[in-house]
Amino acid sequence: MIPNPSPRKRKLTRRSFLKKAALIVLGTMAIPPTALAYARYAEPKWLDIVRLKLEAPRLPQALNGLTVVQFSDTHLGFHYNAEDLERLAETINRLNPDLVCFTGDLIDYAIGADGPAYAEALGRMQAKLGKFAVLGNHDYFSGPANVARTLEAGGFRTLRNAASHVQSESGMFWVAGVEDMWHGKPDIGKALEKVPKDAFTLLLSHSPDFADTAVQHPVDLQLSGHSHGGQVRLPFYGHVVTPKFGKKYVIGEYALGANHFRLYVNRGIGVSQHPIRFLCRPELTFITLQRG
Repeated sequence: MIPNPSPRKRKLTRRSFLKKAALIVLGTMAIPPTALAYARYAEPKWLDIVRLKLEAPRLPQALNGLTVVQFSDTHLGFHYNAEDLERLAETINRLNPDLVCFTGDLIDYAIGADGPAYAEALGRMQAKLGKFAVLGNHDYFSGPANVARTLEAGGFRTLRNAASHVQSESGMFWVAGVEDMWHGKPDIGKALEKVPKDAFTLLLSHSPDFADTAVQHPVDLQLSGHSHGGQVRLPFYGHVVTPKFGKKYVIGEYALGANHFRLYVNRGIGVSQHPIRFLCRPELTFITLQRG
């Protein structure tokens, strides 16, 4: 059972819920009943492994071909559990990535008694050069420190306006992360204060719209989630609704600015508030970085 949030958060969540519910109901009215059944029972569990190559001009030649697996928005406790997370870990390990990056919303409202099981499943994920994470807006509902401890118990370095250098036999690069835009205080200056300006830097931000800030800094690639790709996408129309801070950049790859900055927005693994997906399957992203 998911505990109720605090009165303040309940008010915010209810307002958001009503708005989203109205828009999604309007959208799903156009979907035939058989498609609604598919959206409720089939697509939310039909994982899509998206493989893409991203050019990164500042990537050291020695790191050409670096691989990153990104997953996001599991929303554990709401139609996604520890056993599901264990199966996801098995899928990630078969991809044999150099890095694993998680871009927030590990839980829906509270860690609860399943925290150790979540940490164990996270701990099964393997990456040759490390595992990194940031927090999402839902991770603040019952205390961000609790979620950070669970991630760290699972072997993830949780980056809260901080950066970590990654050393491989081929060279060094940096992974930075900022707090969530909605309930945290993202500070990219603090996150990058120890990062050399000429170093290849991967930034994790739960909210994709933070890219408008990140593009003004020496960052090469931002990975984000939060939007769920809209969860419901209609033919010839696209997404029905997306949350605050996930409205400008909703799904997939974007190129911003004049310095080859790239943003990738993952559709997420789980669902929140409405347990449906339509033409927007849950996504695990396998990225190969190439010096371009």
